[in-house]
Amino acid sequence: MSKFFLNFSRIFVGILFIFSGLIKANDPLGFGYKLQEYFEVFHIPFLSGIATGIAIFLCVLEVVLGALLLLGFWGKKVGTGLLAIIIFFTFLTFVSAAFKVVTSCGCFGDAIPLTPWQSFSKDIILLILIVFIYKHRGSLQPVLTKTMQQKTVSAVIILAALIFPVYTYSCLPVLDFLPYKVGANLPELMKIPEGAAPDEYQLMYHMKNKKTGEKKDISDKDYLKTEIWKDTTWEIVGEPDKKLIKKGYEPKIKDLVISDASGTNYTKELIENPYYNLIIVAYNLDDVNEKALAKLNALALNATEQFNIRTVLLTSNSAQDADAMSKRMKLFTEIFYGDAVPLKSMVRANPGVLLLKNGVVINKWHYNTVPSFNTLADQYFSK
Repeated sequence: MSKFFLNFSRIFVGILFIFSGLIKANDPLGFGYKLQEYFEVFHIPFLSGIATGIAIFLCVLEVVLGALLLLGFWGKKVGTGLLAIIIFFTFLTFVSAAFKVVTSCGCFGDAIPLTPWQSFSKDIILLILIVFIYKHRGSLQPVLTKTMQQKTVSAVIILAALIFPVYTYSCLPVLDFLPYKVGANLPELMKIPEGAAPDEYQLMYHMKNKKTGEKKDISDKDYLKTEIWKDTTWEIVGEPDKKLIKKGYEPKIKDLVISDASGTNYTKELIENPYYNLIIVAYNLDDVNEKALAKLNALALNATEQFNIRTVLLTSNSAQDADAMSKRMKLFTEIFYGDAVPLKSMVRANPGVLLLKNGVVINKWHYNTVPSFNTLADQYFSK
């Protein structure tokens, strides 16, 4: 029975670690954004600058530990490593859940969103299995017994585990789980269907009896049902508390607002443009790759002059910062503004490019993979 449970734990934990690592390695920049949230919560913002590097390291570590566990290589060291990492993540998810500091753990990236409590429950199960593996780590049998073979296979695993997140970071995720993926109809994803249930809230009034000084809280429903409002000895004190009772329908894109420097909303005009238009997303101009931005600026100039393609730059920086950079770099594009959260979701690059037509994402590129103007003209603009 003990041998069976050890094999089950080894296979289950190994596969789950590989899956978890690969899902996050598919989008290391997104995982880095999530780590930045944790760094802010734990008051270690100095690590934010290397968040993506830490993200890649953790992805590689998960994949390698999972693979070595399945292969049975270096059982004692792997068992110790797994125990250390699961204790760390269990503590992290508990803090997130108990104190509601991070609403989504990011354990499986955007592919399988988990609430902090769901993630904590998952980590508790893993902790039990890994503790068992750790206690019996000496019983793990390697599938290859020769040291040189083990080192060679391990080196290949480490190299492959490292190449994948470096590739997705330098290009774009192989699988895009975000709402701005190629083929997405953005206006449709922003709509709330007719008849969809809205959020349900409960108001809690703070009441005080003017004669006795008695205090009590009462819900808005009980406030009307009991008709306490007719009793002039009771008064409402302060502002009522608003609590979400039942979550209603939530569109896939709920936070995208694009405006100009004066605050005028241009979201509908830009998103629903019936013609080809290029959206250059540079959510943070302080860290933007200026060489890439200059090339995109030249591409925008050619696209507009030869095919009348509208090109805009979206950023979350202030209008003053954007204007200063525009003058310094002689940017041709129109500049609009949005919150950093949806801009980060649009394309995992700074800058990145989306090609839209009639609200549909025709294609998107990392600045490293943007096609030449001639290629874009042949494939899209001239048709």
